[in-house]
Amino acid sequence: MFYTYNLSSYISGIIFSKINIIRYIERYIKYYNEQRIKEKLGWMSPVQYRLNLLAA
Repeated sequence: MFYTYNLSSYISGIIFSKINIIRYIERYIKYYNEQRIKEKLGWMSPVQYRLNLLAA
């Protein structure tokens, strides 16, 4: 995983510090857990799916 981030930072010409990499990973995890749309969930985000279940 670190190799991928290291390679992408080299390719884009931006050198990321450890703090920036950690922030990027935290933002991605938050996106993955809350905002991404998933086919298995009926093309809803996980948050929308949970709210939909509570409303039913």
